[in-house]
Amino acid sequence: MVLSPDGDVIARHGNTDALILPRSSLKPLQAVACSTAGAVLEGEQLALSTASHSGTDRHASAVRDMLTEGGLTEDHLGCPPAWPTDTATRDEMVREHVAQARIRMNCSGKHAAMLRACVATGWPIEGYLDGTHPLQVHIRDVIERLTGEKIAHTSIDGCGAPVYALTLTGLARAIHRIGTASDRSPFALHRVAGSLVRAVREHPWTIEGPGRPDSIAIEKLGVFAKGGAEGIMVMVAPDGTTVALKMLDGASRASTIVAATLLARAGALSDADVATLAAALPLDVLGGGEVVGTVRPGSGI
Repeated sequence: MVLSPDGDVIARHGNTDALILPRSSLKPLQAVACSTAGAVLEGEQLALSTASHSGTDRHASAVRDMLTEGGLTEDHLGCPPAWPTDTATRDEMVREHVAQARIRMNCSGKHAAMLRACVATGWPIEGYLDGTHPLQVHIRDVIERLTGEKIAHTSIDGCGAPVYALTLTGLARAIHRIGTASDRSPFALHRVAGSLVRAVREHPWTIEGPGRPDSIAIEKLGVFAKGGAEGIMVMVAPDGTTVALKMLDGASRASTIVAATLLARAGALSDADVATLAAALPLDVLGGGEVVGTVRPGSGI
């Protein structure tokens, strides 16, 4: 699904009204909801509220600060303990006999933001992931407002938080509203969304990490990008053109370059921009340790 800067539909590919679970591409909506619920976050911390970070020491330190400034500790996090997805950090932890940790889980920034919202609003910290908790009720309400859709189904994401079934049409609509919002808007929801997008663009390392597709796309193109498991990707160009997609095979390795290609075909990015991004992404296909091919968008998209 591709939307123009004004929010009009430019292109549809496949059934964009089928329900999907957006997985981590839902995080921008959840982050906006946490801020409107009272979580006061800025800069790197605000960006981390929508991140799927790779668990580096820098990420863990920033999330720890988010917790400490709210009078919280790592023990309050409801996400499961995990290894960092950053290989170098994981190898160092193994060498030092350091165990998996909740703060290293890629969703810990989202969870820290949820906890900060509870602290700010006076909601109980206990059970903050339960679908009936006031925080999750508020998040669901904000998601419905942004997407223009009523939630049809609820499931539990890998981090333990509720995740909601939406259409690509609704997801695209919500991401467009967030990606084109102004942090100087007279409306609180728009101000929060504008601040979130600005924080991500100013701190692209937060969203994933060194050498990771989302961070690379933000650094190279100035887009707002957020991938999700099972091949979900949302991307907003600087002019507001918006893409929301799901790879049918559930693999994520092509999602970033496909999203950028769709933006280029809509006139929001140049072919040179896409080539620059492609050169920086890990798109090579290896066979026997040698490059035998590359992942590239087809003419059919």
